[in-house]
Amino acid sequence: MAATRRTAGKQDEQDERDEARYLHRRPAPALRPLVAWYSGYREAGVPPATHRGLPSPYLTMIVTLDDPLVVAAHPDPHTPPGSYDTLVGGLHTSPALITHDGRQSGVQLALTPLGARALLGLPAGELSGLDLDGAEVLGRLAGELRERLLAARGWDECFAVLDSVLSRHARPTRAHPAEVARAWRRMLTAGGRVTVSGLAHETGWSTRHLNGRFREEIGLSPKEAARVVRFDRVRRLLQGAAASGRRLTLADAAAECGFYDQAHLAREFGAFAGCSPSRWLADEGGHGSELFRNVQAGLGDGSPDSVA
Repeated sequence: MAATRRTAGKQDEQDERDEARYLHRRPAPALRPLVAWYSGYREAGVPPATHRGLPSPYLTMIVTLDDPLVVAAHPDPHTPPGSYDTLVGGLHTSPALITHDGRQSGVQLALTPLGARALLGLPAGELSGLDLDGAEVLGRLAGELRERLLAARGWDECFAVLDSVLSRHARPTRAHPAEVARAWRRMLTAGGRVTVSGLAHETGWSTRHLNGRFREEIGLSPKEAARVVRFDRVRRLLQGAAASGRRLTLADAAAECGFYDQAHLAREFGAFAGCSPSRWLADEGGHGSELFRNVQAGLGDGSPDSVA
């Protein structure tokens, strides 16, 4: 009898491990100016872990499924830890700390800053540095979206639900200035290797005016945004090299992504991730949470249809 229970217990553990699923999907073409990518995740039977939610060029929307999202520390230190069924977060320059007890499931959406007005009804600047309960931003839509996703059968249906609900909800607008849109696209295309004075010259605005309007529509100043874009690019490069087994030195990564040198890269990584590049790679890879590597890698590759 004891042997049978042990066998059954091992089978249960194996079944939980087999539940792990991670899948990326591009949204419907009409939504791509607003949403760069969807990422579905379901993980069970893994060790409890803490994940750093790193700064990126996209706002975050998370709709959980069976398990809530537990945020132990927000980018804004004044926001207390919390548990969320849905969450919307703006651009930020410091990491969030996310924990789980061995189970987690949901869908993450990468929202483009210039699409915030159409999808969320407010400019990205109003969410800068914040994580909010989805209902505070989306109202009843947050609950409806979660109910529809919980009722979906499989990931294909989940992503179809997102396409349907978001397409119905989106309200296209040209409220953001064309100059900000051009500056933001230029920054993404250049991988953050731009200067504020250069962007101001291209837009025909003063640097002061560009700073104000850019922060309002994007959520960061042009200088902060360029740093985030460079950081996002280098951590994806390091992540990809580690996953493929390709040898890549930090000095080479720094040169490729526009940092002055390896020391500059290390300082920026410490500021945005709260740790060194090697520590981050060890932490994210060492505890077996492939989910977090997949979720953050996403499909936001800077191609024209992945930005607003």
